[in-house]
Amino acid sequence: MLSVSHITLDGEATLCGVDRFPVVGWKIDSDRRDVLQRSWHLQCSTSADFSALIFDSGEVISAQSSNLELEVTPLLSSTRYYLRVRISDNQGESSGWSPSSELVTGLLDTPWRAEFISAESLSDKAESKATLLRNAFSLSPTKAIAAAWVHATALGIYQLFLNGARVGNDELTPGWTSYRHHLLYQTYDVTGMLNQGENVIGAELGAGWFKGDMGFSRHRNYYGEQTALLCQLVIQYDDGSRQVVGSDRSWRGSDSAREFAEIYDGERFDARRVQVGWSQTDFNDASWRAVSIVDWDNHTLKAQGAGTVRQMERLAAKALIITPQGDKVLDFGQNMSGWVAFRVRGKAGDKVVLRHFETLDANGNVYLDNLRTARQTTEYFLKGEGDETWHPRFSWQGFRYVKVEEFPGELDLSQFTAIVIHSNMAATGHFSCSNPELNQLHHNILWGLKSNFVDVPTDCPQRDERLGWTGDAQIFCRTASYLMQTQTFFAKWLVDLKADQTPEGGVPHVIPDILTGHCDQDKFLAEGGTHSATGWADAAVVNPWTMYLMYGDKRVLENQYASMKGWVDFMQTHSDNDIWRYKLQFGDWVALDAQEGSYFGATPEDLICTAWYANSTQLLAKTAKVLERTDDHRYYDALHERIVERFRQRFFTADGDMTARTQTAHILALCFNLVPDALRERTANTLVELLHQHDGHLVTGFLGTPYFCHALSQNQHPKEAWSLLLKDDFPSWLYQVKAGATTIWEHWDGIKPDGSMWSPDMNSFNHYAYGAVGEWLYRTVAGMEADETAPGFKHIVISPLPGGGLSWMDARYQSIYGDIAVNWQAQKGRVVLTFRIPANTTATVKLPAAREIITGGSLNFAHDNGEWSAHCGSGEYRVEYLPDESVDLTYTD
Repeated sequence: MLSVSHITLDGEATLCGVDRFPVVGWKIDSDRRDVLQRSWHLQCSTSADFSALIFDSGEVISAQSSNLELEVTPLLSSTRYYLRVRISDNQGESSGWSPSSELVTGLLDTPWRAEFISAESLSDKAESKATLLRNAFSLSPTKAIAAAWVHATALGIYQLFLNGARVGNDELTPGWTSYRHHLLYQTYDVTGMLNQGENVIGAELGAGWFKGDMGFSRHRNYYGEQTALLCQLVIQYDDGSRQVVGSDRSWRGSDSAREFAEIYDGERFDARRVQVGWSQTDFNDASWRAVSIVDWDNHTLKAQGAGTVRQMERLAAKALIITPQGDKVLDFGQNMSGWVAFRVRGKAGDKVVLRHFETLDANGNVYLDNLRTARQTTEYFLKGEGDETWHPRFSWQGFRYVKVEEFPGELDLSQFTAIVIHSNMAATGHFSCSNPELNQLHHNILWGLKSNFVDVPTDCPQRDERLGWTGDAQIFCRTASYLMQTQTFFAKWLVDLKADQTPEGGVPHVIPDILTGHCDQDKFLAEGGTHSATGWADAAVVNPWTMYLMYGDKRVLENQYASMKGWVDFMQTHSDNDIWRYKLQFGDWVALDAQEGSYFGATPEDLICTAWYANSTQLLAKTAKVLERTDDHRYYDALHERIVERFRQRFFTADGDMTARTQTAHILALCFNLVPDALRERTANTLVELLHQHDGHLVTGFLGTPYFCHALSQNQHPKEAWSLLLKDDFPSWLYQVKAGATTIWEHWDGIKPDGSMWSPDMNSFNHYAYGAVGEWLYRTVAGMEADETAPGFKHIVISPLPGGGLSWMDARYQSIYGDIAVNWQAQKGRVVLTFRIPANTTATVKLPAAREIITGGSLNFAHDNGEWSAHCGSGEYRVEYLPDESVDLTYTD
C-alpha cells in the first residue's frame, strides 16, 4: 500500500514563524520494492479542511519528493497555513491525501508597529538582575477572537506571559546570534490565552549573551548595555478585522525577584520579592517605572520557525553521596546541560544553594578547578509558604553532580530533578552492537551533542567559555547530522559565520565572534589574532557542504557561497607559492605528540594548513559545479590541482616518504587525496607503522583524530581501524568509557590513569570533538553513505564493515526520504546482512570484505575491483556471504 507518512517544511515537521514559503518534502511508505514516485499533487490552504485553497498544483509528473521550491501565492503575515500531498508511483498505485503539515507566517514585509522597550537605563550596564515589563490592554467585548499571534524578541533573554500564563515553551529565547547583523524573533499562537475585554501581557528579561558576562576574558556588554523587549500581538476577529498591541512607551517596568542571572555563574532568586499576579489584570502597577525606548535596526530581524531551545528530558537523581570531605553531593548519573529543579519547604529567608560540577576527584571529593571562573551556582531564598518548587530560567549549567551547599531540612532524592535542555532537533540516528563499551561510546557521543547544541555549537557547557568554536563544529558536523536533524541548527549558525567574517574573508575562531577586540590578556590570541586558523575557519566550507550532502538542499550552498568563496580566496591571498599559513594556528590541537606543556601537536603547521587549503578549495569547486557557476568551477578546480601538486612537491621526499613522520600528516594526506596514486599503499603502510610505534594507540589531536579510522579502513587496513577503535587503555575512546565517562572528554587524559587531572585551565569532560568517530560508526561500520551526485541519500551506498570481534550490529538513519536500516550478524562462519532502503530512492550495495556471496536474494552481485556490488531499489533485502580473512568476528550458532 502506498502512502505519504508526513510532510516536511525546511526539513521540519511544522514551522511557527517564517519569512518566506519553505521548501517542501515528504516521506513515502510502501510495502513494495523498487518504488519510485511518478507524480505528486500538493495543496495549501488557510483552513484545516482545505476548503480555502491558496495553492493547488494539480498533478505534477515528477519523481522529486524533497526540497521542492514552490511558487505559492504571496503569503499573509500572522497566518496559519496547511499543506497536504498525494502521490502516485511507478507501479500503478496512488496514495490518499497525507496528514497535513502546518506553517505559520511571521510579519513578512509588514512593518513592525512595536518598539524595543527597556526597564533598564544605561547606568544598569554592569547589572545582572532580571527585569519585568507589563502592559494592560483591551479587546473588543463583542467580537469573537478567530486567531491571535504574538511575535517577540529581545536584546537579552526573555520569557513572555499573557494573563498570568507563560507563552510558549521555548527557553533562552531569542538565542545567541551576531545581534547587530542577525536577530531572531519567535512567533506563538495565543488564541486560547486571550479574554474578551481586559488583558495583560508581560515579560521577564535577563542579560543573557547580549549584555552579560561572557568569554574567558570575562567582558560584558558585547552587543549593548540595556536589555529590551520587542513584542507585537496580532488579534484577528471573526469579522475579518485585526487589532495590534505592541511594546511601546505605555508599558511599565520593575525589577524581578531574579536578583542575579548570568550564563556562567547561575542565578539568585528571592521568592519573598515575587510580585504575585504581576502579569494579570487585577495587579496594581502604580509603583512601577516608565520604560525607555532602545534604538535598534529592525532590518536585522528574521523569523525563527524552528530550532529553539527546549526542555527535552528529565533525569532523576541517582544517588546522594557524602564525600570524604563531608560534602553532600547529588549524582544524576549523566553529564548534561540544563537545570536542577527542586522542591523545598522551610521558613521565609531559608536558603537553597546548589553548585554544579562534572566530576569527583581521585579521592571522591568535589572537583571544581576545571570550571575556572564559572560559579555554576543557583541560590534560592524561600518565601516560607508550604512546598516551593523552582529552577533557573536565564542561565544553564553543565554538570553531572551537584554539591548541596545549603538546603533546609533533610535531603530526599525525590526532591530533585535534572532538566535537560538543548536545541529542538529530531533524533535521526540509532546504533547498537554486541559490544557494550561501543554502545556506551555511542551514548557518550550523543550526549556530547545534546550538551553542546544549546542554540550554538559550543565547545563545552560548563566553564567560562561555551563559545561556538568553529573547529569543534566543523569536526563534528557529519557525526551530528547522523545523530540528529541538524539542518535548521547549522543553517542558523552559518548565517552568523557569514556575518562575522572579516572584509577580506577571514573566519573568526568562534561564532558568534566575541573574541575580536577582547583578548588583550590572552597571549596567544593577542599576538596571533582571533580569526583564520586552519581546520577552524574551514567550517565556512565544510559545514555547508556537509549540510548539502546530508539533506540535499542547494539553498545552504547558495546562501553561504560568498562566505565559502571568501574563505578560500583569503587563503589564496595569504599563501606563498600555494603553501598556506597565517598568523596563529592551532594545528593538531592538544595532540599527544606535542612537546611537554604545549597544546600544539608535532605535525608542521604549513603541512596541515596546505592540506586543508586543498580540501576546502576542492569542496568550493564542487559547490560551484552544483550551483552551475561554470567559471568558478573551472578556476577553483584548477587551483585545487595546483595546490595538490605543490603539496606533493613540498611534503613528500624524492624517495616517496612524507617529510613529517606523524600520524596526522599521513592521515590528512590520505583522506584529502593528496598522496600520489603510486605512493598510496606506501603512505598507508607508514601510517600503520606509526600506529604500531605507539602500541596501536593514537597520538593525534583535533585535526587528525576524526579521520584516523577512515584513513585506515579506506586503505586496506580495516583490522587496524577496528583495533584502534577498540583500544581501552590510555589513550583511547574506550579508556574514557572504562573510566566511567558519560560524554566525550576534551583531552585523552582528562583523568589520567593514576586518577590525577589534566591541567585545570582547559579540561572539559563534555567536549564533543573527539566524538567525531561516530561518523565512522555510521558511514563505515554500518556502511550508510551518501552519494554526492545524488545528495540527501537520494542514492545510498550500503557498504558495511563487519569486524572488531562483534557478533552483530544494528543501525538506522532517518533520512529525508525515510528510514535507512542496516543490520549484520555473524552466524556459522558467514555474515548475514539485512538492510532497508526507503521508497523513492535507490542504492548500491558494496561488500569489500566479502569472499563469496552465498545468498544474494533478488540482487545480482558482480565482482569488480576486488569487491562484490549490486544495485537495488527501495525495499528490504537479505544477503549472506563468506567474509574474507580481514574480518574479525565472533560467530554464533
